[in-house]
Amino acid sequence: MKNIIITGASSGIGKAISEILKSENLFLSGRRELKEDNYYACDLSEPENCKKLIIKANGFFNNKIDVLINCAGQYIYNPIEKMDNNKIDYLINLNFKSAYILSSLVISNMKKNNWGRIINVGSISGMVGEGNATLYSATKAALSGLTRALALEVAQNNITVNQINPGWVKTPLIDVLTDNEKQEVIDVTPQGRFIEPCEIANLCKYLISDDAKGLTGQNINLCAGLSIGC
Repeated sequence: MKNIIITGASSGIGKAISEILKSENLFLSGRRELKEDNYYACDLSEPENCKKLIIKANGFFNNKIDVLINCAGQYIYNPIEKMDNNKIDYLINLNFKSAYILSSLVISNMKKNNWGRIINVGSISGMVGEGNATLYSATKAALSGLTRALALEVAQNNITVNQINPGWVKTPLIDVLTDNEKQEVIDVTPQGRFIEPCEIANLCKYLISDDAKGLTGQNINLCAGLSIGC
């Protein structure tokens, strides 16, 4: 069994990943309050909480972390001129900086054990861009750069680093869309559908397996064809 940290695990994609990997040893984090021994409620846009999360996970796992899945993040849709400095700092910290800090805090342990897996959950918006979501797209693009560079840095330590870039996913987040807006998304998606959270979760399950040991530094666009046009 692998010792796995999953952030953003209290809802949506992160929750689906935790359910698929429930046979492993999990330590979960999210913003919602849950009374579980293997759960730490915190806001990872605060860098100090990243350090606290790893301290708690190390205590839970007796200082052996095998896998880190960075799923915490938020989507903000706003024209660039309407983004104030607080929102800019918040989204950069949550979507990018938290993954960077958490990775930096687990990597020594993984090197010591000569085995590790890091998975970053990005977005197709970071690969192709999204108007009126420039900051969100930029943070996810930065995450992609981190994925590739870190994969090179730790390739000789039997550690892989990969990123999954979902398109529109069927989570409660799409409930803010009107029926017409949902249909517009479907119309511009080549497969004509939303991605199911379990598809991302099952890809995570593969990426942490030994079968995927040769796959590193990759951005995998799990987007029902959005990245190739409509």
